[in-house]
Amino acid sequence: MIEQGKDENIIIQEDCGEDKFGSGYLTLTNQRIIFQKGEARMLTLSKKITEIYLEVSLNKIKTVKTEGLLAKKVVIEVSEESGSKLYKFGVFSPGKWKDVIKDAVKTSSSK
Repeated sequence: MIEQGKDENIIIQEDCGEDKFGSGYLTLTNQRIIFQKGEARMLTLSKKITEIYLEVSLNKIKTVKTEGLLAKKVVIEVSEESGSKLYKFGVFSPGKWKDVIKDAVKTSSSK
């Protein structure tokens, strides 16, 4: 699904939705977080990856939290040249994603 760089490993990956981008795949590696837009295929019940909508190195992630009561989401605040941006992902286990992203950011910043 994604091209991995040298010494880059996928930590967690999931089919999910993002508030602005729609459905796709969220992938966390030991170097970056990527959201790829997906297009549903009815015959095979799969998704075709169309393009990358978000690709951020872990050192650009400012905060990670969960929000929502019924439909919880993992929320990532990213530093960009124009300021900070929030991305909200509807993943199956937002708490797990939050913890794994925080650990990956901490590990990458200590290298």
